[in-house]
Amino acid sequence: MLPTSSTTKYILLSLPLVNSALGATYTLSKTWQGNDFFEGFNWWEWDDPTKGRVNYVNQETAIARNLSYVNGENFIMRADSTNVVDPSARGRDSVRIHSKERYTDGILIMDVKHMPVGCGAWPAFWTCTAAGTWPAGGEVDIIEGIYGINQQYSNNLFTLHSDAGCKMPSTNRGSGTPLLNDCTGGVGCGVRDKGSNSFGEEFNKNEGGIFVMRRSQSRGFSFWFWPHNSAQAPTDITSGSQTIMESLWSTPIANFPADQCDINRHFDDHEIIINLTFAGVWAGGDNQWSASGCAGSAGWTPNDFVDKNPQAFTDAYWEIRSLRWYTPVCAAGSKKKRRLGDEQW
Repeated sequence: MLPTSSTTKYILLSLPLVNSALGATYTLSKTWQGNDFFEGFNWWEWDDPTKGRVNYVNQETAIARNLSYVNGENFIMRADSTNVVDPSARGRDSVRIHSKERYTDGILIMDVKHMPVGCGAWPAFWTCTAAGTWPAGGEVDIIEGIYGINQQYSNNLFTLHSDAGCKMPSTNRGSGTPLLNDCTGGVGCGVRDKGSNSFGEEFNKNEGGIFVMRRSQSRGFSFWFWPHNSAQAPTDITSGSQTIMESLWSTPIANFPADQCDINRHFDDHEIIINLTFAGVWAGGDNQWSASGCAGSAGWTPNDFVDKNPQAFTDAYWEIRSLRWYTPVCAAGSKKKRRLGDEQW
């Protein structure tokens, strides 16, 4: 998607006829790799809305403390793993970034080499409204889970969160395991991947993989994941092609059709967000923490563990090969007018 603007502009485009029955075609609009993240994202430095035991730092501080940097062509963002946290402090130093631009219909692809692990870690790659009071405007979770010694949440969870009125059917939800059908509020409507290599240590042992989200006002949301170097991964995605075709891909792991959910009403323009928090309302919840095995014989509370065990977060980092955004090509007619910032033709 091109960034929205108060200035209305029109471009005359010549576009090939696309057979919509075969699935949509998309063209590359934006790529972030390496230092592009420093230019294209803002570093969040306020309190964690999920009440995590975390101190999100600004870009200048993140660079100075080696929490955000580039390794070769890969972008790294990590938590502090050397310091004991003062109980009076806000929490463990970490990073949360928000895209400077907002996006609607299209395909978002992230190639990840490593995701954060460590007791109480709660990493997420998601999109969310930047206006209004959450959950109005919607949230879309592409990578999310919490880490514990017992790896009870070792499979990735794809989830939509919305205000009241957005529901999902019991069937046609993809190859994953569907959870709730009502997308309202904090729990939302989720689909859990049946594979154990899409999150946590199993993901990292395989040098990561590729996550894909497709958003469409008329069709809803779909999500795919392919492990690194998977023979099943589509070549248009693995090659970073200028043009990609959804019809060439396998069945999505998670599918959220628009049949019972007005996507345009419940999901507005979204920022792209990548973050790492600790404990908080999910990873620090009583049931999750007790099942994680992280309390140990010392009987650590979630916050005390995060504060006093910096060595537990040596591998609490994101390493991202690339992030790409694709916009839809028109499915009918050879020449149309398009207003910059609009995804609807």
